[in-house]
Amino acid sequence: MKGLVAFLAWPGVFVFGLVGSYFAFASPHPILAFIVVYFAACGLLALFERILPYEPAWLDNDGETINDLAHTLLTKGLVEVLSGLSAVFPMLAAQILRPLAGLEFGIWPNSWPMVLQVVLAVVVAEFGLYWAHRIAHERLFFWRFHALHHSVTRLWVVNTGRFHFMDSLFKIALSQAPLYLLGAPVAVFLWVGAVTAFIGILTHCNVAVRTGVLDYVFSTPRLHRWHHSKDLREGNTNYGENIVIFDLMFGTFYNPNRPSSTDIGISGTIATGFVSQLTQPFSRKGISEILGRKPRSSG
Repeated sequence: MKGLVAFLAWPGVFVFGLVGSYFAFASPHPILAFIVVYFAACGLLALFERILPYEPAWLDNDGETINDLAHTLLTKGLVEVLSGLSAVFPMLAAQILRPLAGLEFGIWPNSWPMVLQVVLAVVVAEFGLYWAHRIAHERLFFWRFHALHHSVTRLWVVNTGRFHFMDSLFKIALSQAPLYLLGAPVAVFLWVGAVTAFIGILTHCNVAVRTGVLDYVFSTPRLHRWHHSKDLREGNTNYGENIVIFDLMFGTFYNPNRPSSTDIGISGTIATGFVSQLTQPFSRKGISEILGRKPRSSG
């Protein structure tokens, strides 16, 4: 049973999510239907985390569950308080902003089959996601926001959406602007949002999945655990959000032949309360705490 879960959990949940999305998008209420599919996938992964955890200690409560849920529902994308799902923002943005976009080049290959359009869109969006993520690690101005995501001491499906809203806006701007300018249709944005949503919960799940060759195509739990390592030689790698093509291209792909790290977190300190976590990056004291620096003496 456990061996079967290890091999089938990742592709199984991913395919379940995509097939469910197909029927959701064809329904009269695509966003609401997608939310149902998304939470069903989260429920499957939560069950698998109990059956076959990668790190049993990560099943223990870390005291951040409420904050994780608050960030997922209220801050990632700024509209989750209305939709109840962090992954829905790209879809809502697609439906609202795409028709209003006046500046576009209109060179999107609309005549291609939708599957090929989605593959192209995932690659185009990934270029922005990769560089937004990498910049967030390499520039302190952006790291002060991204550190919230890396402050977790365990990875599990619930803290997938633990992002500061400034971090999320930066990623959205760099990944979606090219698609807007190229003239991609709304359906493509919906599918990119779906792919990102399901790969997101899969990369964060605490399931001892065996992904094998998938590690060289998609962002997987194994690769993402390395990315969360406290050791910066390991952590400043694997920036891919959905696919790893740009990690391979720019030399940041990391997948040594040993179990991926469970020593995760940051050297600094993140505030304990939800609101404090949102405001912390905007003060000098907060930035010093995030970076693990001693506050300057006032004398």
